[in-house]
Amino acid sequence: MTVSELEQFTAWIEDVIRRRGYDIDSPRGGGKSRLADEAGVHRAAITRLLQRQSMPDLETMRRLAHVLGLPVREMLIRSGRLTEDELPMPQAPDDLDRQNAGSERITLEEAATALGVPAEQREMFMRVAGQFLPADPVEQDFPARRTRRG
Repeated sequence: MTVSELEQFTAWIEDVIRRRGYDIDSPRGGGKSRLADEAGVHRAAITRLLQRQSMPDLETMRRLAHVLGLPVREMLIRSGRLTEDELPMPQAPDDLDRQNAGSERITLEEAATALGVPAEQREMFMRVAGQFLPADPVEQDFPARRTRRG
């Protein structure tokens, strides 16, 4: 880590801390102690960060992120510990649905087989599971034959 990275991260985190209402500028403001207490970290870790002496360890970052209402991912990337490529965003369910839109759908019967539902319980499985699937106008008369994405 370079001095420049520490400087950039500290400038960013100071701004966030101030916007969250912690008085970190006046010697007797109590903001550093309050932040340390709420995050469950040593006050010295906060002081070292704000004096640009050292980057917090991962556990301290995780706790600060929680108290400040920040995603841990953003803290790790802004600190230079990880890059966006090293810590990609998880895909949202809608993104997965769009990716699988062209995929072949399976029937509830196929799902029951794949899940190992015993033959004597498949009809009940299909009736129960079918209740959770969106109504398909073409297949409304056959709820046990509805398909699901996936």
